[in-house]
Amino acid sequence: MLRTHTCGELRLEDVGKEVVLAGWLQRSRDLGGMTFIDLRDRYGLTQLAFNMETNATLCEQARGLGREYVLQVRGAVAERSNKNPKMPTGDIEIIVSEIVVLNPAQTPPFTIEENTDGGDELRMKYRYLDIRRNSVRRNLELRHKMAVETRNYLSDQGFLEVETPVLIKSTPEGARDFLVPSRIHEGQFYALPQSPQTFKQLLMVAGIDRYFQIVKCFRDEDLRADRQPEFTQIDCEMSFVTRDDVLEAFEGLGKHLFKKVKGIDNISFDRISYADAMKYYGSDKPDTRFGMRFVDLNALAQNKGFQVFDDAELVVGINAEGCADYTRKQLDELTDWVRRPQIGAKGLVYVKYNADGSFKSSVDKFFDAAQLAGWAEAFGARPGDLMLILAGETNATQKALGELRLEMGKRLGLRDPNTFACLWVVEFPLLEWDEEAQRFFAMHHPFTSPLPEDAALLSTDPGKVRANAYDMVINGVEIGGGSIRIFDWTLQEKMFEVLGFSPEEAQNQFGFLLNAFRYGAPPHGGIAFGFDRWCALFGGSDSIRDFIAFPKNNAARDVMIDSPSPVDVKQLDELHLRLKGL
Repeated sequence: MLRTHTCGELRLEDVGKEVVLAGWLQRSRDLGGMTFIDLRDRYGLTQLAFNMETNATLCEQARGLGREYVLQVRGAVAERSNKNPKMPTGDIEIIVSEIVVLNPAQTPPFTIEENTDGGDELRMKYRYLDIRRNSVRRNLELRHKMAVETRNYLSDQGFLEVETPVLIKSTPEGARDFLVPSRIHEGQFYALPQSPQTFKQLLMVAGIDRYFQIVKCFRDEDLRADRQPEFTQIDCEMSFVTRDDVLEAFEGLGKHLFKKVKGIDNISFDRISYADAMKYYGSDKPDTRFGMRFVDLNALAQNKGFQVFDDAELVVGINAEGCADYTRKQLDELTDWVRRPQIGAKGLVYVKYNADGSFKSSVDKFFDAAQLAGWAEAFGARPGDLMLILAGETNATQKALGELRLEMGKRLGLRDPNTFACLWVVEFPLLEWDEEAQRFFAMHHPFTSPLPEDAALLSTDPGKVRANAYDMVINGVEIGGGSIRIFDWTLQEKMFEVLGFSPEEAQNQFGFLLNAFRYGAPPHGGIAFGFDRWCALFGGSDSIRDFIAFPKNNAARDVMIDSPSPVDVKQLDELHLRLKGL
């Protein structure tokens, strides 16, 4: 080994020891008679001291070293005269007797410190330098710990980790596939898996009754902060289980990770139906760290002569506690905010419940104080509160108010990243109607089972069928989702029929699964968690890119290795993919 200790482990009890350290020069300070260097490795920083009086040659050598030089130093551990309580090694320093430059370095394009001067694109281009920063390294350490504890828990619960293929068959449902042309089979393509869904169901048929895999998945879709073209799932499946069995098992995983990774052991999981989540929060992934539940005002506000309300399908609002002192400027700004295309509301009605018990609203011409007092009672509002109300078509209005609720929660400091509210959302619609395609699509995927009490509706009113599905939501983020699967081949064929597949199309695309079901498929269900997303949540970040070693940017490019990139024409010829003009 080129070192006896790391740069993060030496303490006062090591004073007097002769040690060898190796790492990168983070910064140096020339104080005339003394020169100090902070040496960094993965484990921390240690201060090196060089004295001009005792060893001028060595001190001059130290002064000639640049940032990020790779160094090996030998010396004695000494107590620092000016201690740094912010550093674990801040009580000691190394009086250097020998220094070896293992590798010089060019000046990096940005400062490799916590408060770096590098922008996102620059740091992604030089990601191998960015990872040297403590914050990024800690994110990867968190990811590692999450993976280790996930494997520990699932293994202890009898789950078997099984790898599934990466080159698979393309299917038309869901997001776009990444396609891989076959050289051997001209004109034919593999697809990279969006998930191991069908394979884990086949493992249930095979008798592997508890399966999991921490697996890379791929989706060719537009990107956001919480999406990447390649991402990682904790993929799980269980046989001979009901919905509640699955929820109990993976509440256990959640509680285990909170305890082992975050040191929190009082986590609980509530449950809410999809219908109630939309009714009270305007979202299928509600953030329940704070209240502001929706209040339906149809009965109190309609048919009073205010056309905006009278013509609406839904009049609904939230109560912002303590916000009655909002100025007209603030209220106008909120109105402009909900009118943005991303939100889509046509306007905003407000009612101030003043501290003196009086009311001031934007609809005073249409509603008197007694009527507004009735609204306040419905909201549970108190003097000093502000009621914010939207009206319009039900789905659009719920979603717009849901966004306003989140924005008010953010402005009022109610979305503390160190507070965690966990819940299961259950009883999703099984299908959603696409007006353009004029057919139903599976809301989750075509292997999701209907609730037993709704199964008969598949033949008579498919749009009303509820799925035996569930999502785990933490702080308004969908961490994972799954369902009890269809395991009867006749019901699976019926599902394909409702989705518009001909028997031939269903057999061509999913015949392997239908055929397997004929050999005795057990009842089964499972879940897949967004591993990158869960890491980001635990790390207090909105972006999963911070927790991926080598992420891609918002244009799905890896700017570090310049990918995707053109390939040699000979490769295209081998794959029978010669492009026009080449």
